[in-house]
Amino acid sequence: MNKIVQEHTNDPSPIWSAVWAMSLCAMVLVASEFMPVSLLTPIAFDLHMSEGEAGQSISISGFFALMTSLWLSSLIGHRDRRHVLLFFTVLMGLSSMVVAFAPNAMILMVGRALLGVCIGGFWSMSAATIMRLVPKKSVPKALAILNGGNALSTTIAAPLGSFLGGMIGWRGAFFCIVPLSLIAFLWLYKSVPTLPSPHSSKHRATLGNVLKLLMQWRVALGMVSTMLFFMGQFTLFTYLRPFLETTTGVNVRMLSLLLLAMGVFGLLGTFVIGIVLKTRLFSVLIMIPFMMMGIAVALTFFGTSLIAMFLLLSLWGFLGTAAPVGWWMWLAQTLPHEAEAGGGLMVAIIQLAITLGAALGGLLFDAYGYESTFVFSAFLLWMATMMAGVTAFFTCKTNADIYLHK
Repeated sequence: MNKIVQEHTNDPSPIWSAVWAMSLCAMVLVASEFMPVSLLTPIAFDLHMSEGEAGQSISISGFFALMTSLWLSSLIGHRDRRHVLLFFTVLMGLSSMVVAFAPNAMILMVGRALLGVCIGGFWSMSAATIMRLVPKKSVPKALAILNGGNALSTTIAAPLGSFLGGMIGWRGAFFCIVPLSLIAFLWLYKSVPTLPSPHSSKHRATLGNVLKLLMQWRVALGMVSTMLFFMGQFTLFTYLRPFLETTTGVNVRMLSLLLLAMGVFGLLGTFVIGIVLKTRLFSVLIMIPFMMMGIAVALTFFGTSLIAMFLLLSLWGFLGTAAPVGWWMWLAQTLPHEAEAGGGLMVAIIQLAITLGAALGGLLFDAYGYESTFVFSAFLLWMATMMAGVTAFFTCKTNADIYLHK
């Protein structure tokens, strides 16, 4: 039924249906990952947790995604990548059911851990899989479609979660993921062809192959920059709802509008950055964390102003959603021939950053209030700005050396 896909250098026919199916899967995954951001308060109340403890549901997903992305190549070996993708889609639906019916905090964390396995596995394989589904000239377009699903889910996850939480409760909001997972599974099953392992039978990918990339200076510096940026972003982003409810004093309806504004501007930022990145990659990677640092500080001064919140959070969404596109483009330019290993490493770094950011932010939030959490976020974003500048310097220097020695 499913033909074996040929490498894109030999097969001129793109399989766009499979690309769109993967985009849907990415959208559902990211929506599941960040839905707790807008549901922290009701989850914490229902399961008798503090808001900081409920925020750890994002941390635990990030931790398991990190571990999965590092060990995925070793675990799946030479298995058909199509079967692996379908397995992760089934696991995604199962995790949502576990969370929706969780009777206590422990079961909630188990469900979130299963989701983390899906996130780490899917994203580690995504870029390498896309490159096998379409001809080489169509890879940028296919990656844009995949990241479009990511951007769309980032746009709707928080406001939709808040809206559904107000209408049918947080359990109902999570259960809505189940039918979406089923649709993604059926679409992937129908559209994705057989994808044999890209490695020869004598070659077995290991964790060492992934970590070995860090021995390249420009890769190591870029990964540190990426980690600092995502840590700074999620230290603040995870605790927006309790901040807005207690400091700004918004109700559920206004909260949904605020998060929707942030998401809409985030989607806009994704389109705009695609144009700017063609000529200004490192300028963008340096300026985005710098501007978000300023927003984090401004939130502590104008937290009681609803108008200021709309302006600041819209700008936060515009910058924060666009930044990952920039770092994935940096990866594509830096490791064009090691997509699977580089993708796994990037996913591991991002998930580690999300885990640490959400965990440290929660500890500070519970102990000292939102001000300490936001100031810590600003500090991390300042560090990310500095490291992005160092990465730009070493990358340009390395490229210049390569050019001179040709």
